[in-house]
Amino acid sequence: MPPHMMDFPLLLSTLYERAVRYYPDREIVSVNPDGSLHRTDYGETDGRIRRLVGALDRLGIGAGEAVGTLAWNTHRHHEIYWATANTGRICHTVNLRLAADQIRYIIDHGQNRAMFISGDLIGLAEELAPHLPGVEHWILLEGDPDRTSLPGAVGYEDLIADTGFPGAWPILDERSPHMYCYTSGTTGNPKGVAYTQRSTYLHALSWMSFLPVSAHDNLMPVVPMFHAAGWGNPFMSVTAGSKITYPGHDLSAPGLVNLIESERVTFSAGVPTVWLAVQHYLEAHPARDTSSLKTLMCGGSAVPRAMIDWYQRDRGINVVQGWGMTETNPVCTFAILKPEMEGWDRGRRLDFMETAGLLIPGLRAKIVDDEGQELPQDGEAFGELLVQGPWVAAEYIRDSRSRETMVDGWLRTGDVCKITPEGYIRITDRAKDVIKSGGEWISSIDLENMLMAHPKIAEAAVIGVHHPRWQERPVALVVPHSGQEVGGEDLADHLRGQVADWWLPDAYEVVSEIPKTSTGKFDKKVMRAQYEGHLDTA
Repeated sequence: MPPHMMDFPLLLSTLYERAVRYYPDREIVSVNPDGSLHRTDYGETDGRIRRLVGALDRLGIGAGEAVGTLAWNTHRHHEIYWATANTGRICHTVNLRLAADQIRYIIDHGQNRAMFISGDLIGLAEELAPHLPGVEHWILLEGDPDRTSLPGAVGYEDLIADTGFPGAWPILDERSPHMYCYTSGTTGNPKGVAYTQRSTYLHALSWMSFLPVSAHDNLMPVVPMFHAAGWGNPFMSVTAGSKITYPGHDLSAPGLVNLIESERVTFSAGVPTVWLAVQHYLEAHPARDTSSLKTLMCGGSAVPRAMIDWYQRDRGINVVQGWGMTETNPVCTFAILKPEMEGWDRGRRLDFMETAGLLIPGLRAKIVDDEGQELPQDGEAFGELLVQGPWVAAEYIRDSRSRETMVDGWLRTGDVCKITPEGYIRITDRAKDVIKSGGEWISSIDLENMLMAHPKIAEAAVIGVHHPRWQERPVALVVPHSGQEVGGEDLADHLRGQVADWWLPDAYEVVSEIPKTSTGKFDKKVMRAQYEGHLDTA
């Protein structure tokens, strides 16, 4: 028998204990509810995490059992992430921006025995508690437990005041879950995905190999920790030994720029709407210092080409588009340029930087037609994107809808894509958002990106609306920059020459804001309902 390696499991605790051993003095900064800063480090945090583990032991919550969080990005949420991951318990992050009935469903379906609640969400928890008999413990991350009707409420700091867990972290099954993450539930009840020790371990290392971060960096995770594990940032940053800056509940442009400037943030991640707001704030306050910031990872929805260009040209910041899903634990691609592309002119580089990018190492992808036949990756053919790999979900948690999405070892993403000969994935649309007009397809994402490149437009969304002759036609909703006025003919002139004439929207509606989902994406189902029948007299 040939020599072989130790069959040692891939455990997050091994990444964690290395970081604590080598980087005990690396800072973790967190914004408190009153706006003040809480400062700690990896070493002190390790003691708090061990005390939290001891508290979970005393509550009788063991390995394989779930605790839920309704919480913002803070040092305490960070502690819950790692206390569960290191001991075989399951951290179930609940999207606090969902409707109350969806939150109740998610908590109940996840079978959470305890809930950790941010202080500003105690009122919501009080409404939900009578309908959640399975929750035995309500733990307040902030606030006075004596001033709430939550049964058996206890303050977090009181909970972890006693002796903590000593010694080495347990050796776990690498395929055991450490986190439950649920989809946004745009159709039907949200679907749950179990992230395993193995999947998150491999995801963190593969991310770092493709989009490197290190102990020299200061990461500010803006993407909420309740959404797809904060895109993996809390795990990846600890693995690297980076300084971490948690922004708390204040995700406003001034709040984020204050942290970038004062804490010297080098890397951050968030959805395009966040970085568009920061761009507009910086344009109005050009003296603000963002010189420390090198990279913005941006995903969740299509990243406007004009925004990528502005950050690079005006601030020297590299905006890297990423793509993934709750079901992919969560990142699959980054729009990283190949070495030979670096010398290209700006426009040609942007052609690739505005794509979803290349697969990160360890994943496979293909596009298929409506019959499931694989299509060529020639940059012309487009079909549904399917992905496969060691951090891609094989099933949903206790949900019969798995067989609709996970087919023959592949995950059906619901995204309509092209893949270029160079391997770059260009997402044309969500399957449900692509506009079919007279038998031909129109990409709402392409139109949105072009409209947001107009100097007077802050945001733009394009939807397909029923048309009596053409089946569907595009309607554009646009939000002008403050103080700007813009008309439909001006916008049509802007688009002409960039797209075929039959792609031009039939209507341009100027609005004060565009409806968004709980994760900051344009909520097109709301828009379609609002503008249903808008073109029926056309």
